[in-house]
Amino acid sequence: MRPLLRRILPALCSAAARALLARRAVPMALRPAEGAERAGGDARSVAGVAPKHDGLENIQQKKIFKENEEEAQQREEPCAADSVDSLMAEMPFMDTDIEDECAMRATSELSIKKKRKRTAGREIEEDIERKKKKSKQYQPNYFISLPITNPKITGSIQTVQDAIIQKDQRLSKAMIRSGSLHVTMLVMHLSSEEEISIAVGALSDSKVFVDNLLKGKRVDLSFQGIDHFRNQVGFVNLAENDHTTLLKEIAETMKKIFQEKGIMAGEERAFKPHLTFMKLSKSTELRKEVKKIDSSLYEDFKNHYFGDEILHRFDLCSMFKKKQPNGYYYCESSIVFGKSHEADLVKEALRRETQALLPRLNQIKALLTSPEIRTKISKELFEDRHNSNSKWKSCIDSESPNA
Repeated sequence: MRPLLRRILPALCSAAARALLARRAVPMALRPAEGAERAGGDARSVAGVAPKHDGLENIQQKKIFKENEEEAQQREEPCAADSVDSLMAEMPFMDTDIEDECAMRATSELSIKKKRKRTAGREIEEDIERKKKKSKQYQPNYFISLPITNPKITGSIQTVQDAIIQKDQRLSKAMIRSGSLHVTMLVMHLSSEEEISIAVGALSDSKVFVDNLLKGKRVDLSFQGIDHFRNQVGFVNLAENDHTTLLKEIAETMKKIFQEKGIMAGEERAFKPHLTFMKLSKSTELRKEVKKIDSSLYEDFKNHYFGDEILHRFDLCSMFKKKQPNGYYYCESSIVFGKSHEADLVKEALRRETQALLPRLNQIKALLTSPEIRTKISKELFEDRHNSNSKWKSCIDSESPNA
């Protein structure tokens, strides 16, 4: 701080001196002249001599002005170093170094910043812990499933899974069984039987809205091409068309219905319908061995057409309850609408059986129209009837009491 005062004090001294001289310069110059004039007048009056107004007064005035100017110049000179030091010595803060003060202030500010940082760090950690607890508390454990029942789709997926396993045997643990194949429409957290009951009611209410959206139309969902989520999940895409758009609208409607019932349903990200057939999260040991799924393993099926699924049923399924014997999830409730592949399968089986029986029926008709065959058949039937009558007669005779 001392260097700073050494620069400031001389300027302050000079300014103070100039101000003082500005107030005193004129009176000091005039007083001697006035005194001299009075003295001279008195002397002259005493001596009886008339005062003389010659250049003496002007000479005296000039002399006085000159002395005053010299005095002013001396006062305007910069303060000596000793005077500065003496002034500084009288100041209460002369022993304080401005650099030290700034350093102390910087250190104080740094400690405050560190404290704020520590506080902010603790708040962030607490916020993360709260989010973890909340995410664990509201972790999805139920979902609305659109089951895949078309054998063409399940068979094609099985072919893809076999091809991948042949290239990497470890991924067999990541495969989804054909009985579990589905499209997830909505996920939710149900923490009690009461909430499960509410969810069942919400699913039942959804049927009216879904029927209104479908308006009796048949919805065919086309599955084509393979994609992945961050190389952790492999899935089959739904082809983008009007039916897929309608499915998204149904999902959004169901989400609103469940939320209005107080169910924590849905996700923040946009709904993207897909059919998962493999994921690394199925096995903890597998995730240690395989960090990501190599897309080259299913390169041959990138644009493969898997088939169409007719929209006919939605199920409220549990993620963690024991699955059914066919591999499908434990189902709390279902809503059915439209036609299903199961009915189509029954019709197709009957049609195939009928087609297989037609050649035999035609053969029978041809044989019946032939006279020789008809005579032979009639003779055989007559002999069979005669023999059966003889057997019955012998049996009756053997059981008779007179025998």
